[in-house]
Amino acid sequence: MNRKVAAAASHHDREVAELRADRELAVEYLKAAMESLDDPDNRAAGLLALRTVAEAYGGLGAVATEAGISRESLYRTLSPKGNPTLKTLLAVLKAVGMKLSVESGQHAAV
Repeated sequence: MNRKVAAAASHHDREVAELRADRELAVEYLKAAMESLDDPDNRAAGLLALRTVAEAYGGLGAVATEAGISRESLYRTLSPKGNPTLKTLLAVLKAVGMKLSVESGQHAAV
């Protein structure tokens, strides 16, 4: 019996498609991942999540253009060892139709 097996989509491709199809999911996904930016040993997760959202909402080339940075710079910035400036982070978020916000964390000593 000769059956052709359909090529399976990668996990990453499915993730991008789901985020593109459900904006609220994309927001919650990114909010959860961005919490990792608070941990210097786990920042890669937040950067890679932002990269995935950028892929879902226009692709890295289009997001880089909209953010006013080169595609190569965006790839480096949103890599596991990336270290985006606040200006770049805000520009990328704006390019994908999102913005940075702040929530209450632990109370600081007064």
